[in-house]
Amino acid sequence: MTFKWRKLPYDRNALEPHLGAETIETHYEKHHRGYVDKLNDAVKSTQLAEKSVDEIINSATGKVFNFAAQAWNHDFYWQSLSPKGGGSPEEELKNAIESSFGSVDKCRRELADAAKGHFGSGWAWLAVDSDGDLEVLATHDADNPLTSRRTPLLTIDVWEHAFYLDYKNDKGAYVEAVLDHLINWNFARKNLNKWRQAAESVAETA
Repeated sequence: MTFKWRKLPYDRNALEPHLGAETIETHYEKHHRGYVDKLNDAVKSTQLAEKSVDEIINSATGKVFNFAAQAWNHDFYWQSLSPKGGGSPEEELKNAIESSFGSVDKCRRELADAAKGHFGSGWAWLAVDSDGDLEVLATHDADNPLTSRRTPLLTIDVWEHAFYLDYKNDKGAYVEAVLDHLINWNFARKNLNKWRQAAESVAETA
């Protein structure tokens, strides 16, 4: 199996003025592609080459885990953004957020705090746990919620290469721009629905 470098879901300039074409080009072409290429090199001629990226994340360690998780995380990050993002989630997701956080504003603040306050490289996530409760997580480096048996709904990349060309050292401005204008609540809603369908299927066979 060859792990594929997936196409962006929008043009490289589609997120302007909040994320510039040069940022997207560098992030996608250099960093994201680099992780996919290194993953393919690392698993070549090994049993891991026959596994999915998700399986590698849940079984590998060291550099192979890092390459697989970063390839997965970046695919997920691009989908977590949208040229028509921001605003408020649709009622279905809104209800789930309010049930877990009390309000959409509180969820947004927790997500912003996790992203802005994260020390070093990593990610901020909105995820759902095994009981169906939504929560905000921050992970270091390549780690993601899959390793703690949670299901990610959306993410914000807070590695410096995600924002430095546009925002320099002002990570907070980048995070606010993402939440105000780019965050893809519809993607989160679809992921929550997939989790619910899977959970119902497991319950029916139990």
